[in-house]
Amino acid sequence: MELTTVIVLVVLGVVLLYAIMLYNQLVSVKHAVSQAWSNIDVLLRQRHDELPKLVEACRRYMQHETQTLERVIAARGAVAAARAESDVKGVGRAESALRAGLGQLFALAENYPDLKASESFQHLQERITGLESGIADRRELYNAAVNINNVRIEQFPEVLLARLFGFKSAELLQFTAEEKADVDIRALFS
Repeated sequence: MELTTVIVLVVLGVVLLYAIMLYNQLVSVKHAVSQAWSNIDVLLRQRHDELPKLVEACRRYMQHETQTLERVIAARGAVAAARAESDVKGVGRAESALRAGLGQLFALAENYPDLKASESFQHLQERITGLESGIADRRELYNAAVNINNVRIEQFPEVLLARLFGFKSAELLQFTAEEKADVDIRALFS
């Protein structure tokens, strides 16, 4: 074999190995996004299962607050529907409504000393608050994985392989400005 042929084959081999390495890294990043979403989904399911118990515990005491309870139930349904469709933007919107409803529900519970003293309400409130913290933590990890994925598939030379093999960008899980704002407790009681 000629020296030029050997050099070309070595260069092609190195390029092929580099392309395989990049492809495997893109696959790993893509699956990290899926795993992060699955972690959020687990917590959303757990909270989804706890919310009816909380609403039922509140319903016994809060006869005049049915609008707030119905808002929480409707938001729960919207989160479940968006989650079932893997609609990240829809989950973000529905989560905003649900968190606002839960904030209002917990604030209104302050007006019902018997409800606040109820052991089942306290347990459910702590459980849901813990799940909310877990969702916030997982959302941060999910958004970091999405950011890594989106940057990697836009960088050169990864963009060439990403386009060739159909790697797609992922959506960040974001909540609305209202959800990020402080709750106006006075408005809830007026």
